[in-house]
Amino acid sequence: MKTSILPVLALSVVVLGGCTATNQYSGNVYSGNQAQTAQNVQFGTITALRRVQIQGESSAGGILGTGGGAVIGGLLGNQVGGGSGRTIATAAGAIGGAVAGNQIEKGVNRTDAWEMEIRKDSGQTVVVVQKADQAFQVGQRVRLIGSGSRQSVAPY
Repeated sequence: MKTSILPVLALSVVVLGGCTATNQYSGNVYSGNQAQTAQNVQFGTITALRRVQIQGESSAGGILGTGGGAVIGGLLGNQVGGGSGRTIATAAGAIGGAVAGNQIEKGVNRTDAWEMEIRKDSGQTVVVVQKADQAFQVGQRVRLIGSGSRQSVAPY
């Protein structure tokens, strides 16, 4: 019974760990240190728009996907054969599972985004990439909110 619960638990940790990392790329989400602080606002027009993806960093450095995949692969490999064949199958399953788990974690940490080229009213052109959680279109007037290199785009 324990053997069937462990793979599900490991996979759940990988999936849930990746899901938490994507909201930081939204123009609708502020970090704690941005709350109750003055942000600069500039206005501009979107001149080009392209769908891209943001590859998020794993909070555990890929350990969850790799480790979880190795455990699942090792358990599955251990079900094959007997003796030294079982040992080889367990090792091969662990290695294959580690590679697969790492790739799954990377996929879970990928976020659909907009690359927006914006001509500010000042004449300067900037590019901002943020999560595609709202609709934008070329020619649309927008607000650039933030300070320094941290800018988000919001409809005007």
